[in-house]
Amino acid sequence: MPRATLHNRQDSLERALNLFWQKGFHATSLKDIEHALDMRPGSIYATFGSKDGLFQEALDCYSARSLREMESLMASHDSPLTALATYIRKLGGLRDCEVPSRACMLAKSLLELGEREQAARDKVEMLLANMEARFRQAFVDARDAGELIDPERPAHQPERLGRRLQAEVMGLRAYAQREGESEAVRQLAEDIAQDIEALKVNNTH
Repeated sequence: MPRATLHNRQDSLERALNLFWQKGFHATSLKDIEHALDMRPGSIYATFGSKDGLFQEALDCYSARSLREMESLMASHDSPLTALATYIRKLGGLRDCEVPSRACMLAKSLLELGEREQAARDKVEMLLANMEARFRQAFVDARDAGELIDPERPAHQPERLGRRLQAEVMGLRAYAQREGESEAVRQLAEDIAQDIEALKVNNTH
């Protein structure tokens, strides 16, 4: 496929991602997609197959972007727990960011999709599981590095910590979606970040 065509396809996918992230699957009409992508229905179907196909590709794109950001952040810190705390504090500034929605696109889709969109729902479940697995691996790395305090405690097992962190991230982003003060979101993120830092051996907080 020519480079220009690849670029145009990726650009269209990014536009579709922002549209679906803002409006959701059901509220996004074909006319919305035509307008956002500046494409005719025939071209949309030829390129992406269907609205559902386009939506699933948008989900993949969103998840890949989130994981890249996560990997970049983890690589920039020697301490996995410090990296996770930094990640949460960054989310605390969501209300000050220009994004289609402050809520997680995957979480929004999980709540919206039903049996008629089972394939897309299965995709969402898989992508959420991938993100939870990345959180879990960060806690495994912290444990293996000897920085996780009391690693034998059941509540400090990487699997449970990863599951809890994903729930907290989803909740934080849902809270940020509400109308309210930005400072309240930052404070909530700070509380979660400090809980993560409290897991660290020789923590000074």
